[in-house]
Amino acid sequence: MSRVFVAMSGGVDSSLAAALLADRGEQVVGVWMRLVPTGADSDAPRCCGTSEAGEQARRAAAHLGIPFYALDYSELFGREVVDRFVQAYAGAETPNPCVACNQYVKFDALLRDVIGKFGADRLATGHYARVIERDGRRRLLRARDASKDQSYALYALGQFELARLELPIGDLRDKAEVRARAAAYHLPNAESAESMDICFIGGDYREFVRERAPDAFVPGAVRRADGALVGRHGGLGTLTVGQRSGVGVAAGERLYVLSLDSGRNEAVVGTRDEVRVRSYGLRDLRWTGPAPDGEVRTTAALRYRGTPAPCVVRPGASEVVLDEPALVAPGQVAVFYDGDEVIGGGVIDRAA
Repeated sequence: MSRVFVAMSGGVDSSLAAALLADRGEQVVGVWMRLVPTGADSDAPRCCGTSEAGEQARRAAAHLGIPFYALDYSELFGREVVDRFVQAYAGAETPNPCVACNQYVKFDALLRDVIGKFGADRLATGHYARVIERDGRRRLLRARDASKDQSYALYALGQFELARLELPIGDLRDKAEVRARAAAYHLPNAESAESMDICFIGGDYREFVRERAPDAFVPGAVRRADGALVGRHGGLGTLTVGQRSGVGVAAGERLYVLSLDSGRNEAVVGTRDEVRVRSYGLRDLRWTGPAPDGEVRTTAALRYRGTPAPCVVRPGASEVVLDEPALVAPGQVAVFYDGDEVIGGGVIDRAA
């Protein structure tokens, strides 16, 4: 019998994933990741990596009668998720910390450790997405419940990860079914609250960044594309590309942030037509299957649970060209979908 380790966050989704696998007759082991240093839990209310969440995960595992391990990834999480988040905002980008956590913590460190150190065959999580086998390879699909779908944040997974990944709740109808099934198993966290979008920030993310990167909040110039000075901003850390309000400009027309220059500490603003462009450069381009030989006609979701937009991806040029212009900030992730299947993605680097 193969061993399946379940990443248990303390929430109902991952606890139900463990219950479903155990009910299926799998040899299930629960594993919880500490993501916040001991004594610092107040910085991350309702975070899956706090001591309170760990206790909830332990109780769920005990209820199911499965072995349970607690592993400390707080240093890694701080370096690869929190620090990257702060550095990105300080560098005038708009990052997605969930993508970084999945990539560097859950499906790099944790998957590697449970297989290499604990002899696991597979890792299961409570993500709302699906993995199927088709035409000789594993494919990542949207969850059945579109309103909870998390496939966007998993785009960086390749065949190695997908071949060892179980997503037991991705086929469930909706959150109501998840809670009903959890109640049927008498899980102690069947009615637990939803997790926060940014798990390590309890309040305004700008204040979080300000404490750690004060240089990103030094006032500077706001200019039009032709260089004309039109106002002052309160720090690039307060702005994102595409933002309309709070840009420090009083004008008779609606102006949007076109670009942010961290070297000059300047923001460039313009009209909606000016900010919407079609071509964007990409970095960290990943594919769930073999990399394509040439350009790919597909669709790109530019935000979490955003509607995919028709586009062409040019891997050789590290570029995505949208059929219609869109507001996209550097640091956002473009995830490529073929229908319900995630085929790859990359980080928006710049307007090309």
